[in-house]
Amino acid sequence: MFYIKHGSDSFTMIDCCMSDEEKDGIISEIKSQSSGKNIVRFISTHPDDDHIRRLVDLNDAMSILNFYCVVNEAAKPDQTDDFDRYCELRDHEKKAFHIHRGCCRKWLNDGDGERGSAGINILWPITTNQHYKSALADAKSGKSPNNISCVVKYSLNNGATLLWMGDLESDFMENIKDDFTPDAADILFAPHHGRESGKVPADWLEKIDPKIVVIGEAPSANLNYYAGYDTITQNSAGDIVFECVTGKAHVYVSSENYSVDFLTDEEKPGSHGNYIGTLNV
Repeated sequence: MFYIKHGSDSFTMIDCCMSDEEKDGIISEIKSQSSGKNIVRFISTHPDDDHIRRLVDLNDAMSILNFYCVVNEAAKPDQTDDFDRYCELRDHEKKAFHIHRGCCRKWLNDGDGERGSAGINILWPITTNQHYKSALADAKSGKSPNNISCVVKYSLNNGATLLWMGDLESDFMENIKDDFTPDAADILFAPHHGRESGKVPADWLEKIDPKIVVIGEAPSANLNYYAGYDTITQNSAGDIVFECVTGKAHVYVSSENYSVDFLTDEEKPGSHGNYIGTLNV
């Protein structure tokens, strides 16, 4: 679960996963951070349970008016209230905006005289790709929706570029390599929470050339630690804040004991948690 507090009049949430114990605090934080923003959007990479968990609570609290997702007919043998709410938003005539590579949306990636772009672009899916069509068919039949995940890029003017890849799986990424290559990014959120089953192909990694790979929360035995790349592992770091400013990203984590040796120490105060260093971009 991520959110972006833009320097513009926008606020973006990407996916949702909250426990019963955490949800009140997280929702309170999101409402506070989005206060004063006139454009609040939610991007759903895909409707797997751990990417829409407590969506009902979030939607009831925030009244999501701008819901971004791929066109799909995903079904589940054991539906949940959160999945039902996902489908309601996904299929809503006014609230849903369906995303694909190169899509253009006012204030998402197209500014005007009223307000600027939020710097978000959708790199995938290419909806004509046969492997993607097969993934859509699998999701419709009740199989895993992992490979209908979109790829989202956020770029800050004169600053960091970040890349989300949902839960794309290694075999699927290998299959689409001839048709798609991700853009370069400073910070990559490893797909499928950093699992070996979601390992990014080596030639894609060369193109992305990430300065940091964020490995998500998954059992350590299932993780690929991206040898040769600098990483932050959420299992140890906890919650992560990237304070993106011109030419830099100051990095904070919730774990008081976590540290890395590849960031520059600018001796920032711990205003967002435990400051672990600064990434120059």
